[in-house]
Amino acid sequence: MSEYQLYCFAQSGNAYRAALMLNLIGADWEPIYVDFFKGGETRTPKYRTEVNEMGEVPVLVHGAKKISQSAVILTYLSERAGKFQPDSDEARLEALRWLIFDNQKVNGFLGPYRFLKNFARPAGDPAVMAFLKSRIDGSLAVVDKRLAKAPFVLGDRPTIADISLTAYLYYPAEEFGFDIAAEHKNIGVWLGRMKALHGWEHPYDLMPGHPPNL
Repeated sequence: MSEYQLYCFAQSGNAYRAALMLNLIGADWEPIYVDFFKGGETRTPKYRTEVNEMGEVPVLVHGAKKISQSAVILTYLSERAGKFQPDSDEARLEALRWLIFDNQKVNGFLGPYRFLKNFARPAGDPAVMAFLKSRIDGSLAVVDKRLAKAPFVLGDRPTIADISLTAYLYYPAEEFGFDIAAEHKNIGVWLGRMKALHGWEHPYDLMPGHPPNL
């Protein structure tokens, strides 16, 4: 058995954060496929009792530990591997600031928007989609402005803040109906830098379950 196991599925940007981190640090890991769509696995009593009471992915298994919430997983792995860590107390707080902003404002809006557009039945109400899109545009503009100042979010090298922010940004433009990299030039260049890191893989190649079992 691999050192780490990750409960995940290919369409989950939240799970992609953890899977990408595992790959980038060269961890010995394997995915455990979660049938989110047709099977509704995360909503079952068994999953909530045995895997994650919150009914979510990702969940990282390391020995007797089961760790959920992607920001916690990224922090845990960076501390164990000594890679992608912020390099000072001030930088750790700054990374945490961007992790929270990402989860609330960037991928926190992109994730529901993409789900409602592609996977929800019926699809999202147009008024809801317009609201989410306006929030997405504003949040991405903040990130784009930040990346105009330096190659990565915290400066000259990538950290867990960068890995977190990529969560949904590599999914195909047609799944959003707009091209994030084309509309936000600094984000586009930064995504290329992240893609060039050793161990990078696309979410649909890194995790099982594509195409989805709807």
